[in-house]
Amino acid sequence: MNTKLKKLLPVGIFALLLAIALLIRMNPPETEKRPAFGGPVMVVDVVPVETRDYQVRLQSYGTVQPRTSATLIAQVSGQIVSVNPNVRDGGFFDKGDVLATIDSRDYEADVRIAEAVLMDARQALAEAEARSEQAREDWARLGNEGPAPDLVLRVPQLEAARARVKSAESTLRKAELDLERTRIVAPFDGRILKGYADLGQVVNVNSPLADIYATDYVEIRLPLRNRDLDYIELPERFRDQDTTASTSNVRIVSELIGNASWDAKLVRTEGAIDETARQLHVIAQIDDPFAGGPGGLRPPKIGQYVTAELTGKILQDVLVVPNSAIYQGSYVYVVEDNLLRRRDVDIDWQNDTEAVISAGLRDGDSLVITPLGQVTSGIRVSVSESGPAARDRRSAGASSGTGQDSQTTRSSTGSQQ
Repeated sequence: MNTKLKKLLPVGIFALLLAIALLIRMNPPETEKRPAFGGPVMVVDVVPVETRDYQVRLQSYGTVQPRTSATLIAQVSGQIVSVNPNVRDGGFFDKGDVLATIDSRDYEADVRIAEAVLMDARQALAEAEARSEQAREDWARLGNEGPAPDLVLRVPQLEAARARVKSAESTLRKAELDLERTRIVAPFDGRILKGYADLGQVVNVNSPLADIYATDYVEIRLPLRNRDLDYIELPERFRDQDTTASTSNVRIVSELIGNASWDAKLVRTEGAIDETARQLHVIAQIDDPFAGGPGGLRPPKIGQYVTAELTGKILQDVLVVPNSAIYQGSYVYVVEDNLLRRRDVDIDWQNDTEAVISAGLRDGDSLVITPLGQVTSGIRVSVSESGPAARDRRSAGASSGTGQDSQTTRSSTGSQQ
């Protein structure tokens, strides 16, 4: 009996499991259904994309340099006997000012000696001319036929006397120039960059006296990015004729002391691409930079680093979006029917804050300006009621409502009358 039970037990267990499996298959358990999605997953701010005219402003940088700079050198040797009080680092001077004087007594003596030599040479010339004329008369008085030879007329002696007069005149002129050069005269209105000589110092020919520069205007050499060249009118001058007149104004800004700025203009374009930066440079000019300005504006300093904002062309009917709305420089998000949609865009021009879009967006699109993380295109969103677009709608609605209320009031007043 025990042996039969052992044989039938596995068969019974298998049959029981088979019955349970059939029962489960015929009556599967019901899974609990999730409730339908009832709200947005995130709230975003949007701004409407609209076509408009856009003023391009290019950014650049450079250092302030003088228009004209020079080193004053001594053209004669001697001791410095006087120095203009303005000949100090940073001092100003006017054209024609005597900046320094070298002892002139030796050169005054040279002038007097040269004058005496010239007088002696002129006297010798007069005697030679008289002898030549006497020889001519003697030749005719003796009844000689034909012209008299040069040796008879003392022509060589006459020419030698004339040459000595010219040499004496040149010596006198040189002595007068040396005397004139003892006074170091300013060649233009300018400023002292660095002075080297002082009172009592003995200088030689070609000794440096001071580094100076002109103060009529200063220049800033500004590099332009290659992709910005199509967006600005460059000043190009061929001989004395403008082939392209630049209308670009430049605003020069420096943060050295406070936040100073100066108005400048583009005056010329360099004729070659810079070999190091591989960029084209333009020259901006600040007129009369040391005259001062409103509010006691400080003048720029030579060598001062500045930034520049150049006024470029005006782009007609373009779409402009903030850079913060562009992801990885290639796409943006817009809202369509409360769904988030990704749009690939082409950027025509871009600065630090804005970008001009040439393809990928349309006029009237709702551009998402809320910073987004890892999101999927197509998810449901809700537009914020406190965002720029919502405020614009409320303002438009309020204006419309006010107009209707005013019209209703006027109508009511008219009925009462």
